[in-house]
Amino acid sequence: MSAWFARRLLWSLLMLVLLLTMVFAIVRLAPGDPLEVGAADSFEARDRELLRERLGLDRPLVEQYGHWLSGCLRGDWGTSLRQQRPVADIVGEAVGPTLLLSLTAYLLHLLLAIPAAVLMSARRGRAADHVVGGIGLVLLSVPGFWLGLMLMLLFARQLGWLPAGGLQSPDADLLPAGARLLDVLRHLALPVLTLALGSFMGTARYVRAALDEALAQDFILAARARGVGERRLLWVHALRHALLPVITLAGLHLPQLLGGAVVVEVVFGWPGLGRVAVEAIGARDYPVIMAVTVISAVLVTVGSLLADVGYRRADPRVRLAGQVTP
Repeated sequence: MSAWFARRLLWSLLMLVLLLTMVFAIVRLAPGDPLEVGAADSFEARDRELLRERLGLDRPLVEQYGHWLSGCLRGDWGTSLRQQRPVADIVGEAVGPTLLLSLTAYLLHLLLAIPAAVLMSARRGRAADHVVGGIGLVLLSVPGFWLGLMLMLLFARQLGWLPAGGLQSPDADLLPAGARLLDVLRHLALPVLTLALGSFMGTARYVRAALDEALAQDFILAARARGVGERRLLWVHALRHALLPVITLAGLHLPQLLGGAVVVEVVFGWPGLGRVAVEAIGARDYPVIMAVTVISAVLVTVGSLLADVGYRRADPRVRLAGQVTP
């Protein structure tokens, strides 16, 4: 296990460095000058040149990359070209809302996917199977921004039940702690619902296929012969084995959530990493773009690594296969 983990960790670090190198090169080689695109549009030409020299934008690309990488390892991500604030402060303010949105959406995603998979497997070939599967596939194919706008139109504009966007109300700081928490949850509802509804059917289909396979195994047939009820067979014995793919999907689903959160954050005005990234890309704000990329890449890499470790822990067959020598 330790040798496998060391190889897997080394491979993850290598992929992380390659990804960051590619993104750095693409961002820096893209046409346009950040000091002309709005990062310093009020500066005179002489001031722009002084700022370019101070930020190191006049240096060779390799030297810029080495300077950025060494600063990144020290925790110094530089200063935003657009806001003239430390990048660490800008990103630090956005990480919390993005994690809150993504993790809550994934929890709701599982709460929808697992019962849907069990229902489709238990009612295989019947009306409930077709209805649930059809609704899920429609939601899976709908663009995230359109689904978000429709939910906003229904629950915020027409019914007035939920706020249309933002993290909290303008007067939230004046509210008691309980009311402030409720206010955040109300603002969180529509973005979370948009992310979860648009993605749960993918996991549900995996779990349903694993359930169908588990129900055909000999241990299920033996339990059924001993008189174990169908409900217990499905929810306890078969589901326990069917949830193994969910461990792997958890690592694969994290980048999907982060990617979907970009659109959702823009639609709902959610102050997270996605919104910060979109604004930074529009302004060619190199330091902020790279900082968001680093955080996203680290989250995806760690999520994938934890998923692999969890899967090996959960399924002894994977551990034994890794120990077999040809």
